[in-house]
Amino acid sequence: MIKVTRSAVEHLKAQVLAHPEDPIVRVQVKDLDDHRLAFNITLEEKVQPDDAVQTIDGLTVAVAGGSAARVDGITMDYQEPGGFKFHHADHQEDSRLDLINLN
Repeated sequence: MIKVTRSAVEHLKAQVLAHPEDPIVRVQVKDLDDHRLAFNITLEEKVQPDDAVQTIDGLTVAVAGGSAARVDGITMDYQEPGGFKFHHADHQEDSRLDLINLN
């Protein structure tokens, strides 16, 4: 499963409080090309049937079914400035892995 830092949890909880009609944090991974990934974070009204769901400190995080295996070992962090960052411990030194800031 995906790991979420305390900073990311706190920021996401604030977003959910601002949008109570969409209490689910959904994470999805898409290929941009052969070497780059895009991580998409959305607030959703409900969990989708194929989502992998976990609760972290009262925050419901749903990973899209097709993305679940791909986020294994990924840590989602939030920093000011810069926003959300996604890190994979096994690929920190791999220069071919570009982290893309979608904020």
